[in-house]
Amino acid sequence: MVTNRVLVGCVICLVAMAGAIGSLGRVWAAGPQDAAVDYTKILPAALVKQTPKGKLSNPYKDTQADIVAAGQTLFRNYGCSGCHGGTGGGGMCPALTNDIWVYGGDDDTLFRLVTLGSDELQKAGYTRIGHENVVGPMPPMGVIITSADDLWKILAFVRSNYHGDPAYKFGAPAAPPEPTDP
Repeated sequence: MVTNRVLVGCVICLVAMAGAIGSLGRVWAAGPQDAAVDYTKILPAALVKQTPKGKLSNPYKDTQADIVAAGQTLFRNYGCSGCHGGTGGGGMCPALTNDIWVYGGDDDTLFRLVTLGSDELQKAGYTRIGHENVVGPMPPMGVIITSADDLWKILAFVRSNYHGDPAYKFGAPAAPPEPTDP
């Protein structure tokens, strides 16, 4: 069982590591008011706060080898591997490589979950839709991850290691439309 003392120690360690990590690139994308957003210069929490629910979208693809490699390094440097395993296959927290997305697998939900943590995500109106055997609360990593760009790269790395049903890679597939009577 993880104690508060262990968690505090992990957070202190992660904060120290985060200070040593620099941004690895610059990405420009349309923001909520059609203004350019430099993801290397905005904290994940600030991006969450200024972006309407459902509008966050990863500028990177999980097929970009350089981005995935950078994401893997960041995944390890920020301590994600300490809970989720070296490639996201699970550990004391859920696997990130299967088709079970506890809150949803779309970019917006994952970015907010990592940034806010599961408790704050639930307060924002999200509910659990999937269940894992290993379930611990996700801490708010948005206070540790130094840029939205770093988080997007981590999420690209996570997607690159997905081994579940392809239909669920980005969350549950949309329900088919209801048949209409001719």
